[in-house]
Amino acid sequence: MTRSVTRLATTPEDHRVARLAAAAIGLALIDAAIPLPLPGVKPGLSNIVTLIVLARYGWRTAAWVSGLRVVAGGILLGQLLAPGFFMSLSGALSSLLILGAAIRLPGRWFGPVSWSVLAAFAHIGGQLALARLWLIPHNGVFYLAPFFAIAALAFGIINGLVAARLLASPAFTHPGEPHV
Repeated sequence: MTRSVTRLATTPEDHRVARLAAAAIGLALIDAAIPLPLPGVKPGLSNIVTLIVLARYGWRTAAWVSGLRVVAGGILLGQLLAPGFFMSLSGALSSLLILGAAIRLPGRWFGPVSWSVLAAFAHIGGQLALARLWLIPHNGVFYLAPFFAIAALAFGIINGLVAARLLASPAFTHPGEPHV
């Protein structure tokens, strides 16, 4: 009996996406370990990676990194195909849609901080919509919206500032890549 070995050809882009996704997954695991007073409120540390990827490599690569983070995070946290996975997926998809539009806004007024705030609001909006449509079929779920909005604003600003700082750091710029 002979064994067949399949070799996948990878590109430098594949390796870059894998490294960035690994960073986002690691931050998502840290997020999951942070105790917070209101269930569902998380700092969204992995969004820092998504913002950096968006600024450096574009929306498509950011979508890959975000998607890999959601799936791998679901597997590693034991939540794949559980309600928490779908909540994370709905938030990620909503924020990616908004980021796809936001990246086209004038760079003079919009950047990582505003992208982060917009994405945080879209994320919680997508999650609340899914919760209302699927998990809690009652409008009472929207009474939590002000608490989630305050958290989205705060964490959106913080994550955006961290991403902007990292993007501006000369030590963070790789040789041959544009400085954003």
